[in-house]
Amino acid sequence: MGNEHAPEQPLVTFQVITDTHVRDEADHIHNRHLEQALADIATFSQGSSGIMHVGDVTDRGLPSEYRELQRIWKQHAENLSSIHYTVGNHDISAIVFQNPPLVLIEMAEEEVVGLLEQGADMVAAKTQTAEESAALIEQLSNGTYTLPVHPAQDGEHTTSRADLITVAELWHRRLSVFEANTGMKGSYHDHWIDGYHYIFLGTEQPHPKDCDMSSEQLEWLDAKLSERAAPDHPIFLFLHQPLMDTVAGSLKEQGWYGVNQDAELKAVLAKYPQAILFSGHTHWQLEAQHTMYDGSGRMPTMFNASSVGYLWTDQDKHLEGSEGLHVEIYKDRVVVKGRDFVAGEWIEGVEFTVRYPVEG
Repeated sequence: MGNEHAPEQPLVTFQVITDTHVRDEADHIHNRHLEQALADIATFSQGSSGIMHVGDVTDRGLPSEYRELQRIWKQHAENLSSIHYTVGNHDISAIVFQNPPLVLIEMAEEEVVGLLEQGADMVAAKTQTAEESAALIEQLSNGTYTLPVHPAQDGEHTTSRADLITVAELWHRRLSVFEANTGMKGSYHDHWIDGYHYIFLGTEQPHPKDCDMSSEQLEWLDAKLSERAAPDHPIFLFLHQPLMDTVAGSLKEQGWYGVNQDAELKAVLAKYPQAILFSGHTHWQLEAQHTMYDGSGRMPTMFNASSVGYLWTDQDKHLEGSEGLHVEIYKDRVVVKGRDFVAGEWIEGVEFTVRYPVEG
């Protein structure tokens, strides 16, 4: 009799983190934030179905950064459920983001292999200005890149065009390093966990900023979404870049939406309004407007998952901090709560409820 007024317990819980941007310096603020986040999650996630990471796992996709990731994870793993990773632009980019940026696409294949697989020095590589990087991002935006007419020059070092790594080979190298260090298979993959479907989407080009999806991925997604699909059963999706004009930071004028097949992906998603899509990339803090996008039965509900590494505000300002989401699944609803990992507290006013069944 004593339990009749006990609070209802969720059927399943999981956590969503994103944009950890792990660096190769153990004491870097991003690394410390990840350590705090994992320690904090361990305090409230007993029995969790897992931690879902929405991309930009590392800052540059280098072996030294993945070693730091593994060091941090091993320190906390025994108190946590498993972790699943989405690929982010920083993990696979044709540019290594540093000052000045480093252009992998204008390096010889053996140099890139040395950098990505042996962690060799970057001194011989061609660098460029932020303006040149922006131009390269523009060129890569449709998945193509035209090599310069002249060979890349770096002091006495000249790389002939025949030696330069191809976009396809660079993509293979980048993705292979991501797979080897995260245990994920491919840039898109899915998992059934405790009766719920978790689908991870991702770019198939080494684009420095955006996501470029093949028609094969979109067809795969359509087929996966249909598996055991029911209006009263949520499906969970993870994609690093948000769709345009949905969650915080994705408004057209803000410039941080980033799926080249935006319309095509929305057309697939519109068939499954019971889905919930989590994205990262923008770093927009959970207290900002539009953390949740209401699909209103015409599209999936979407959530901005903020960032573990650092935050961004509606005033377009950098903010030191670390946040993520805790998700509770009940029979007739999904509850999503915001967590401040530095303070170890729930964020006031950041709690959303998605009710089921969803009527499309």
